[in-house]
Amino acid sequence: KKESVLTLVKKILFVSTPITLSAIMSTLNKNIDSITVVRGLKKFLSEAEAKAQYGILSGKVDTLTTLPLSFNIAFATALVPYVSSAIAKGEKENAGKRISFSILVSILIGLPCTIGMMVFSEQIIGLLFPNATNGALLLQVTAVTIIFSVLAQTVNGALQGLGKIMVPAITSTIGLLVKLFMNIKLIPIPEIGVYGAAIASIVNNIVAFGLSYIVLAKTIKLNLEFGKCVIKPIIATAIMGICSYYLYFILSGIIPTRIVTIIAIVFAVIIYLLAVVALKILSKEEIKMIPYGTKIVKMLEKLGIYAKEVE
Repeated sequence: KKESVLTLVKKILFVSTPITLSAIMSTLNKNIDSITVVRGLKKFLSEAEAKAQYGILSGKVDTLTTLPLSFNIAFATALVPYVSSAIAKGEKENAGKRISFSILVSILIGLPCTIGMMVFSEQIIGLLFPNATNGALLLQVTAVTIIFSVLAQTVNGALQGLGKIMVPAITSTIGLLVKLFMNIKLIPIPEIGVYGAAIASIVNNIVAFGLSYIVLAKTIKLNLEFGKCVIKPIIATAIMGICSYYLYFILSGIIPTRIVTIIAIVFAVIIYLLAVVALKILSKEEIKMIPYGTKIVKMLEKLGIYAKEVE
């Protein structure tokens, strides 16, 4: 039926406002640090030293740890229309399968990024910031947030597609309040200092993701096998980390450090992809969901990794 402009505007605002609010919450996360970090550090450091510590956190660490989100956002964004369309057609099982697949992909993206930045924190900072190499340990600690922020991004996209548009905004707000409280309490402690902000960010993302996931699991049936979604990705990531670091260790001193770092990172990506394929973490049906998936499946069938379908 024909609806008035006012009715349509109300519907659009009803959907867009909570989604916009969720996006604002992620921005406020950085604003909390800008307000609390320097103020807390000044209780035992000079203002110049406090600002320098905050500069490392905001200019280096936050920039690097938010980078993986840009790789994952395609899956999170695509979930919203797909899931809402599937639910409207009464295809709840298909929606659950697609959400489960997207969560698995987020794990496969977030886990190696987390471990990679922890293992090569010093090398990455040295490569990108050759004139200011401080902050490796802070990056190692903060890198733990990557896996949870990536998962939260995907889970929130699924919730929005399911019509639970207020849930991501609420869980993000709760996470931010936890971070604000922890920043205020931890940063002024001399033994913790700026690492308090990193710890608070970890807890913030765990809380926000955990609460959103609980709601999602209660809303729709998910097919997430522990071995497939946790054990195998951990094994693939461990293989990647060990092999790439061993290569870095062998080449160090032979060729310049910056070149060794680039080679080791590229090698890590290749080894990780091979490990994911070798462990068969993704089924043929799941591979077909990604771009050029059908061609990839045919290639893997020719290599004998997956059995060919009987016609």
